[in-house]
Amino acid sequence: MNALFLALAHLRWTWARSLVLVVVGALILSVPMVTQVLLRGSEQALTQRAEATPLVLGARGSQLDLVMGAVYFSEDRTLPITRAAEDDVWDSGLALPIPLHTAFQTNGARIVGTSLDYFDFRGLTIAEGRQVALLGEAVLGAQVADRLELEPGDTVVSAPENLFDLDGVYPLELQITGVLAATGTPDDEAVFTDVKTAWVIAGIGHGHEDVVTADAEGNITANAAITQFQRITSDNIDSFHFHGSASDYPLSAVLVVPYDTRSGTILRGRYLDPENPVQMTVPVEIVAGLVDRIFRIATLLDAVTLVIGIAALGAIALSLFLAWSLRASEMETAKRLGAGKFTIVKLSAAEIVLLGACSVCLAGVLIAAVTTNADGLVSWILAL
Repeated sequence: MNALFLALAHLRWTWARSLVLVVVGALILSVPMVTQVLLRGSEQALTQRAEATPLVLGARGSQLDLVMGAVYFSEDRTLPITRAAEDDVWDSGLALPIPLHTAFQTNGARIVGTSLDYFDFRGLTIAEGRQVALLGEAVLGAQVADRLELEPGDTVVSAPENLFDLDGVYPLELQITGVLAATGTPDDEAVFTDVKTAWVIAGIGHGHEDVVTADAEGNITANAAITQFQRITSDNIDSFHFHGSASDYPLSAVLVVPYDTRSGTILRGRYLDPENPVQMTVPVEIVAGLVDRIFRIATLLDAVTLVIGIAALGAIALSLFLAWSLRASEMETAKRLGAGKFTIVKLSAAEIVLLGACSVCLAGVLIAAVTTNADGLVSWILAL
C-alpha cells in the first residue's frame, strides 16, 4: 500500500511525463483493435451494399471505378453512356433499369440524378417533407441535411465536378423538398433529384424567354434569345425543354435489377463482347476482389503496427530507466532510511502497474468509442 501511495505521488509530481507514457501505451494497445474494427466494418458495409445491387451497366473500362462510382457515389469516374443503354434493358423485358447521373455535386455532396425506382430499390423513405415531383427539386440524404443544416424549403446550388469541366454546365438552384431517413449507407451523403434535372445542369435542357413582347405603344418585337435559368420556378418551368434525341442523353451508369436469376444470366451474356462499348458488371464480385486486396494490405499493416509497438515499448522502457537513473539520489536516501532492495523494486513495479492500468483504461475508452461509432466512421471513410 505504501509503495502504491509513493508511486502515485511521484506520477502526480511528474504528471506531464506520466500523461505521455499513458497515451503512448493506450495507442499501442488500441490501434490494432481499432484497425480491425474499422476494417471489418468497411468490409461489411462494402459487401452488404454490393450484395444488394445485382448488376451495374456502364462504359467499358475499369470495372472497379464503375462499381465504386455507381454503387457508392465515390469520385471514381468512367466515361458516360447514353440513355440508349437503359432503353435496351427496358426493351429486353428481363430487368428493371434505374438510371444514374452522378457528374455533379453541391457542398461536397454528390448530386444523384435518378428515377423514383431508385428509392424503392434501396428502401429509402422520407423522414421530413415530401418526395421530388417537379423539375429542379431535390431530397437530401440524412447526413447532408445534418452537416449543412438544411431542411425542406431551403435551397442548394449545383457545381461541376471540377473547374475544368464548365462547358455547357450551368449552376442550378435546387429546391429541397424533403430529407431521407438515415440508412448508414452512402445514400445518407447524397443529394437526389430527377435525372432530367441533372440534364438541365449539364445544359441539355433549358428554358426560353417569351419570344414575342409588346411595348407600351402596342408594337410587337420578336426576341429569340435563350436564357439559361439558374432557378426553376412556377413561372418558367413550362418553358423548359430538351434538345436532341433522348436516346443520346448521358448517364453515368444504370443499375440493373433482373426479374429472376435466369434473366440476369441472359443479360450478362449479351455484354460479354469486348468490342461492345458498354459492359455489365456484378458488384459483389468486384467488391470481393477489393476486400481481398484490402485485407492483404491489412496483414502488412499489422506487421508494421507490431514493429512500431515494439519500438514504442522500448522507448517507454528507456524513459522509465532514465527516470529511475535520475532518481538515484532519492533511492540512496531511501536505503539509508532503511528501505531494502525489495522495497525499491516494489516502488518501481507499482509505478509500472499504475501506468499500465491507466493505459488499459484509456485504450478501452478509445476502442469503445470507435466501436460505438463504427458505422458513421466507416461511412465517412468510404466517402473520402
